[in-house]
Amino acid sequence: MDAFWMLLLLLIPVLLWTSSTFAFYFKKCFYVAWMMGLAVLAIPICILKSGGRDIENMRVIRSLVRHVKYFLGLRFEVSGWEHLQTEGPYVIISNHQSSLDVLGLMEILPDRCTMVAKKELVYAGTVGIVCWLGGIVFINRKKTNDAKSVMGDAAKTMLKDQIRLWVFPEGTRNQKGDLLPFKKGAFHLAIQAQAPIIPIVFSSYSNFYLRKEKQFKSGTITLKILPKIETKGMTTDDVSALSDKSYNIMRSVFMEISGSASQSNGPLGH
Repeated sequence: MDAFWMLLLLLIPVLLWTSSTFAFYFKKCFYVAWMMGLAVLAIPICILKSGGRDIENMRVIRSLVRHVKYFLGLRFEVSGWEHLQTEGPYVIISNHQSSLDVLGLMEILPDRCTMVAKKELVYAGTVGIVCWLGGIVFINRKKTNDAKSVMGDAAKTMLKDQIRLWVFPEGTRNQKGDLLPFKKGAFHLAIQAQAPIIPIVFSSYSNFYLRKEKQFKSGTITLKILPKIETKGMTTDDVSALSDKSYNIMRSVFMEISGSASQSNGPLGH
């Protein structure tokens, strides 16, 4: 039996080197398992540190997760750090390609910042518990009225507790080489709170991560933090214009840092 496990351990690096499909599934499984294991470690630390659900627990989560990129052979090149040196509440918006976005998010997550995420995430085992402890705002994407109500409450919390929220306005993961049209929630949130929007763009993962082709190689992700977009004085009538402005700016930067040709994913009429 010991010989079997020894042989298996010897085979793993060989398969990682020779089979892209094996490397893809191995890295994906390792990523999920390692993140769940880190969550097991984070849960008691968060409870001891803050006593329960508290946005300050995101510091704990950030510190525990930031090393994971090295295991996956990833690194980040970040520019525009100065744009995050903004006092008070603000809304961060970024494009969304895969669960690997979490690594980039933790690479630059500001203090007193948490995410808006789909409600299903709270049921993701130990990771879901840690997300809850980190103050993540959960929305039910299938019930528009519920989502609007949650966003309205989140705007009040932003102002009362002086926090920041990170939103993925595409609403779902997208690896089509372009940005999907933005949903309006993030922009309603920013306008209700009269808080600025800070766009952040992740370059395309297509040079190292292709889900359909089962490829997951080492690679570099460019993260570009853009200047803030003010919302002071705006009303709900300005939501569509604000959404379109943010989309156009981010799409242009995405194409620039990804070296991609334009491939439209649909009209801007959201």
